[in-house]
Amino acid sequence: MGETLGTDEPIERKKVMATFVLIHGAWHGGWCWDKVVPLLKGKGHKVEAPDLPGHGKDKTPIMEVSLKAYVDRICQILDAQSEPVVLVGHSMGGIVISQAAEYRPEKIKILVYLTAFLLQNEESLLQVAGGDTEALVLPNLIMAEDQSYATIKEEAIKEAFYGDCSEEDVRWAKSLLVPQAAAPLATPIRITENRFGKIPRVYIECLRDRAISPSIQKKMYTALPCQSVITLDTSHSPFFSAPETLLGHLTSLKV
Repeated sequence: MGETLGTDEPIERKKVMATFVLIHGAWHGGWCWDKVVPLLKGKGHKVEAPDLPGHGKDKTPIMEVSLKAYVDRICQILDAQSEPVVLVGHSMGGIVISQAAEYRPEKIKILVYLTAFLLQNEESLLQVAGGDTEALVLPNLIMAEDQSYATIKEEAIKEAFYGDCSEEDVRWAKSLLVPQAAAPLATPIRITENRFGKIPRVYIECLRDRAISPSIQKKMYTALPCQSVITLDTSHSPFFSAPETLLGHLTSLKV
């Protein structure tokens, strides 16, 4: 028998909401989603925003950080979920969600690339980024002497990542950025049409991005077409500058 309220009015069953797993980009950590997570939770969704190995509060030594380590962390999270998730990758996080999708296609409802690297099979992030002549990241990289990690010149960080963000957010973000291991950036992803390719994809392009130029974003989602392309008139970090707008797009996805 169904539950009732009062006499014979059925109680409205709580709508089954989505589980979002949010993957940060290079130099960042799960903290970059701090404005978006409570908004999603406020709509009744479940949210995971982990630190990848060597990022945020995770203290994995930089020499042990690899694309495999990143993907293993995400697969652990996917395996712990009771239902398939909406897997969102920002920037470098795009290569992580693509590779995780190859290994766990049954655990993912939809892949969302938020101004992210959407690579084809056997491509590496550095291979694609190297062709982005409009972006500010590679020209401002400071490589470690042993080439194992990179940082960004301090004076270029705001323009590259946070062009339309508040000074308060920029200061906070700068205080939390960590050196980025080089190995994941140079590792080609390996994906197939019958696993990764079966999962619906959405691309969210950012028109004022100086870390991944709009022309490269378009080149990637044209080469590997998506179910839909959403356009934001923001910098590389809409989770800071336009969290409510980003929320609206994420919660409107057909999952």
